[in-house]
Amino acid sequence: MAKNPSGLREFGRKRLVALKRKPDMIPLIVFLFAFLYYSFNLTQISNTTALINGPHMGLTEFATMLFSTLSLVCFLNSFPHRKKVNKPMLILMLIMVCGLIYCDIYYGGRITTALTREDNRIDPTGKNAFVANAQHVLNVHQWILVCGLALTALLPVYKPLLKKINTNINVESSGDMAAIDISQE
Repeated sequence: MAKNPSGLREFGRKRLVALKRKPDMIPLIVFLFAFLYYSFNLTQISNTTALINGPHMGLTEFATMLFSTLSLVCFLNSFPHRKKVNKPMLILMLIMVCGLIYCDIYYGGRITTALTREDNRIDPTGKNAFVANAQHVLNVHQWILVCGLALTALLPVYKPLLKKINTNINVESSGDMAAIDISQE
């Protein structure tokens, strides 16, 4: 049983048509990926918070989850279907994403302080390997958020470029249309 290559091509064409209609889905997918990446690695970050217990680490962890969820909701409300961009929601979403980046930088600074302090230094190897993993998760999360912000800012640039992509289907003709007699006999 061979796979139908035209079916795969048709699937790709349909996804491209959907992106042409709603190109704002591209940054939304990036922000959703950032949320899922942080959420799936939350155990390592929580363990790091419990081990280091620096000032406001738990609060920044909570703020990151809260702002991630709310920024997704604001993004969905920023680009309503067949309407103009809702600018207050877009600005609120941008503020929340900048807050997310700040929380990641602050939390990463607390980890760096705990790893480099003179007394009671934490070793990020062995049983405390989750500390190094949490620091890596924060760095990757920041870069995903920056990519999402860049894609949101560049949306007016690549939206017309997506519209120029030809997604028409070439239909074979069924002969001479003038030869068909539709009159009743």
